[in-house]
Amino acid sequence: MVNARITGIASYVPDDILDNEMLSKIVDTNDEWITSRVGIKERHILKVEGAGSSYMGTKAIEKLLAETGTAPEDIDLLICATSNPDYRFPSTASVMIHNCGLTNAYGYDLEAACAGFIVGLQDANAYIRSGLYKKVLVVACEMMSSMTNYTDRATCPLFGDAAGAVLVEPTDDNTVGVIDAVFHVDGTGRDHLLMKAGGSVKPASHETVDAMEHCVYQEGRAVYKHAVTDMLTSSLDVMKRNGLTVDDIAYLIPHQANLRIIEAVAERAGVPMEKVLVNIEHRGNTSAATIPVCLDEKKHLLHKGDKLILTAFGAGFTWGAMYLVWDL
Repeated sequence: MVNARITGIASYVPDDILDNEMLSKIVDTNDEWITSRVGIKERHILKVEGAGSSYMGTKAIEKLLAETGTAPEDIDLLICATSNPDYRFPSTASVMIHNCGLTNAYGYDLEAACAGFIVGLQDANAYIRSGLYKKVLVVACEMMSSMTNYTDRATCPLFGDAAGAVLVEPTDDNTVGVIDAVFHVDGTGRDHLLMKAGGSVKPASHETVDAMEHCVYQEGRAVYKHAVTDMLTSSLDVMKRNGLTVDDIAYLIPHQANLRIIEAVAERAGVPMEKVLVNIEHRGNTSAATIPVCLDEKKHLLHKGDKLILTAFGAGFTWGAMYLVWDL
């Protein structure tokens, strides 16, 4: 049986930093307040004129192709996970395909909020296993600063900009790569975490812009409760389904939304924090990009054969967990 394995990984983070001291001059907050609540010290912000999510995704793809020695024309498919597309249309995937010279690739965007990367990786897994495609790029690129309300002290400390990309290819070894995954969606979460305007239900107007309704709206307590419960249960479910214990797992790689959420999930799952990969302190919440960026930045800790659990939770609500055996 053919399996899908990650054969390369790369990420891109903008140069400009917005740290807590700088943020305290924009909104009524301070370093102690932010750090104690979410564990974030700084976040990176894309400030290149006229650039959006595709700019960062393109940088990550170019680095990935160079490092893996992959010719652009050999890519069959690009799956883009983003909540911050360059435009309503065309797709951000199509922009990156053009930018990177992927002349033989098809591409599309998917919207699964912060769970977008693992959802895209599961899509790639299905394409590879079916035999339809051989070389698939999964790219998560998020310019979260474009939808952040910097007058809202509850949400503006959370978000940063970044992109992460992986190359997924087939293997005959069914003990490595994407082994299993579970995903869920619950539409009752819509009112707790959404962008209120800009879609077909409430198109952009002077009123919606003035009301800051094109920015992230989040009811923190409800989101925290669901995020902890849902990332925990999905992680435990995929572990149980595959006969895994905490001792079998090399690392848990959770979505980097809030350090308190990460710690709560780990504690309840019985996973010691030394087995949890975390980079939120210097990156913030980059939505779908958090897991691939964290994996790339911590890949020096990973070894071939390591059993990993990836888990994420986002707007929708949509969430899930994936069992992945590292093969790089």
